[in-house]
Amino acid sequence: MFRLMQPSDLAAMKALWECKRGEPADFAEKAICRFAGTENAYVAEENGQLQALVLAVPISIRGRAGSYLYGLCSTDNGTAAGLVDFVCAQQKQRGADFSVVVPSGAAQTEFFRSRGFAQAFALRCLNRPVRRNIWSQAEFDTITAKNLCELRQKYAPNAVQMAPEQMVIVLGDLYSRGATLISDSHGYGVYFRQDDTLYFVELLAEDDRAAETLMEAAREKEIIV
Repeated sequence: MFRLMQPSDLAAMKALWECKRGEPADFAEKAICRFAGTENAYVAEENGQLQALVLAVPISIRGRAGSYLYGLCSTDNGTAAGLVDFVCAQQKQRGADFSVVVPSGAAQTEFFRSRGFAQAFALRCLNRPVRRNIWSQAEFDTITAKNLCELRQKYAPNAVQMAPEQMVIVLGDLYSRGATLISDSHGYGVYFRQDDTLYFVELLAEDDRAAETLMEAAREKEIIV
């Protein structure tokens, strides 16, 4: 049976999440209760036992409502497939125009492709040196959840957008993992430092030079020589 979660399901959901995803129970609870909201959490149950779960986080693209399927975990692929199909149908009835997912690897990519999903956004991975420029200046860790929503809307209007309530959770997770947020009047970025490398997981700006300025400012802050 596929259905919305009930409060009594939370303990079993956290246990399944921790078992299948390897993330702690407190993270699972935050994802279920705060990131998605219990009204957007779905489960598969058989003989009174929880078999699968997935979250349908509310999102939008250019004002069109959609859902982000997150946290899928299941005891088997067949149950997972049935739950995903059920949730997509339920979200459509709720008025969602689309559903998106970020696959965790090749196997999950193929799984979602078999459910009718198609690639929508390409992921580009670029490697480049950053020159030293002491004149490149920016602000660090001053972006709020509301600001981040506004910046994404400004620089990437065709990208998936979340509400500030969800973005608060995203920001908290980024900071807990050691991220730094950088911004100026021409763009913003989110990066992690590992040894002498800066990994920008998000970098949006008015043009290439504006993006380079952000990277140079990050280099100066991190004192990478």
